[in-house]
Amino acid sequence: MKLIKPHFWETKNYISFTLYPLSVITYLINITKKLSIKKNFEIKTICIGNIFLGGTGKTSLAIEVNELLKKKFKTVFIKKNYENQSDEINLLNNKGNIISSDDRESALLSAVKKKYQVAILDDGLQQKNINYDLKIVCFNSENALGNEYMLPAGPLRENINEINNYDCIFLNGEKKNTKLLSKLKSINKNIKIFEGKYRPLNLKSFNLKKKYLMFCGIGNPHEFEQTLIKYKFNICEKIIYPDHHKLTKIELKKLKDKAKNENFILITTEKDFFRLNKIERKNIKFLKINLEIKDKKNFEKILISKL
Repeated sequence: MKLIKPHFWETKNYISFTLYPLSVITYLINITKKLSIKKNFEIKTICIGNIFLGGTGKTSLAIEVNELLKKKFKTVFIKKNYENQSDEINLLNNKGNIISSDDRESALLSAVKKKYQVAILDDGLQQKNINYDLKIVCFNSENALGNEYMLPAGPLRENINEINNYDCIFLNGEKKNTKLLSKLKSINKNIKIFEGKYRPLNLKSFNLKKKYLMFCGIGNPHEFEQTLIKYKFNICEKIIYPDHHKLTKIELKKLKDKAKNENFILITTEKDFFRLNKIERKNIKFLKINLEIKDKKNFEKILISKL
């Protein structure tokens, strides 16, 4: 799914009010899902998902969770196949073992047959018929909750009160959002909240005196741009595509021609980079970013306690 978030999701306005009755339908559908019988699998499951649609860093956290656990357990990523989301599957495949399927239950059964010990699901909190051992919900400190309405009137996939049914919250982003923290704590004062920030790993491979053309098709392009600015990249131009956008041959040619004509270096995210094939990646650089978890030891303790 290619996602361009409409501006009316950011505030409560005429359009969001008009669409609100449809959000009630979304709410009722989610209630129906919660009535389904939960299934258990002979494998430990950690589900990392979101409530705010897109750009919350769940894939980055899934990768970090895998890094924390893979020395002690035989781990595998579980990813449901979605049209135009091969970028995330390619990225996860580059970081560890992965099973992707049209449905998560089949993928989990396959993981059991292959004798994996821990399944790390990138997305899936809204699938209520799986009894996950640990449920982590991600938020971005910049995007926060938008207008707090559910789809399609707002950006929430389910009611924000669902955090009462999750084990912990993970906030990522450079800026501390006290308003968001207060909101989450007012709903569930006892839930554990962890925070993380992105740190570049390959900064030394870039010449910061050069001029850069930034392009990406991710859920939160502004955060990527701010990271580049923070580390003194000279961003002369930026081109933003919808989330999970696969560049056409014409679009890629235009990017490379522009970079060549104006002496720019093309820079993108790791996720966007792995969306390209090996030939397409020529003359394109990506910023490799690591998610740095605050209070990492306690976060790891929670992971281990559920396994």
